[in-house]
Amino acid sequence: SGTLKTQIQEGAECDLFISAGQKQMNQLDITADPEVNTDKLDFVLEGTRINLLENRVTLCVPEGNPKDIKSFDDLADKLKEGSVLMAMGNSDVPVGQYTQKILAFYGLDEEKLAKDGVITYGTNVKEVTTQVTEASVDCGVVYCTDAFSAGLTPVDYATKEMCGQVIYPAAVLNISGNQEAAKEFLAYLQTDEAMKVFEAVGFASVA
Repeated sequence: SGTLKTQIQEGAECDLFISAGQKQMNQLDITADPEVNTDKLDFVLEGTRINLLENRVTLCVPEGNPKDIKSFDDLADKLKEGSVLMAMGNSDVPVGQYTQKILAFYGLDEEKLAKDGVITYGTNVKEVTTQVTEASVDCGVVYCTDAFSAGLTPVDYATKEMCGQVIYPAAVLNISGNQEAAKEFLAYLQTDEAMKVFEAVGFASVA
């Protein structure tokens, strides 16, 4: 999303922007917090911005679930015992930041867990899914869509209370030469027909 935002900012032709995070959309939206839109960029067509989709943070296990991890509650207990090895994203990637919030929700000390050797890290979500797929770890925390792409079955989904929501905003851009068509397409993306396609690959409608 950061790369796409930069391309829009630098003049790439674009009618509709769907971002994997609010931050990048806010950086293009003149009505957003000026502390986020520090360059006072104005690319979002007024009245078109919506929250289109929600991705979910999920707990995944290798095939066969060798450590019989049933849920985030169960994982928290097993991490305290030191009986499982969990993969998570680094702190500089969003999926890692969401995982840190989940650990904090359960009152777990990430630094201590890492020293105890029950956490391993990936530089991005794909590395985490690979560790789970290859069964080099007992579980991993990834997005639902990445679990789907990797053929992993989630055993639990993080709640909003655990780590907040992962919202994908969308908006027509005011630089578009096809604004009416872009508005119609954005409206279509909100239909039940389109949502079935999104849900089939792990997205959910925004609750």
